[in-house]
Amino acid sequence: MKKLNALALGYAGAILSALGMLILGVLGNLGIYTKAVENMQEWHVLFSLSIGGIIGGMIEAAVLSFVILWAFGWLYNALATNTGE
Repeated sequence: MKKLNALALGYAGAILSALGMLILGVLGNLGIYTKAVENMQEWHVLFSLSIGGIIGGMIEAAVLSFVILWAFGWLYNALATNTGE
C-alpha cells in the first residue's frame, strides 16, 4: 500500500486556504459575499477587510490548514500501515 505524503497534503491545504482567504477578502471589499465575510471574521482572529487583515487571515488559515491536514495524513499513514496488509 502506498503511503500518503502528509507534508504535500499539508502544503496543498495551506496554499488553497490562503488563496480562499485572499479571494474572500477581495470579494468582501467589493461588497460580494458579505455574510461569508462576517462569518469568517467571527471564526478567524486575524481576518478583516483591511490589507493587513487579509494577509493575517491568509497566514492564519494557511497555518491551521497545514497543521490539520498534516496531522490527518500522519494519522492515516499510521493507521494504514498497522492494518496487517
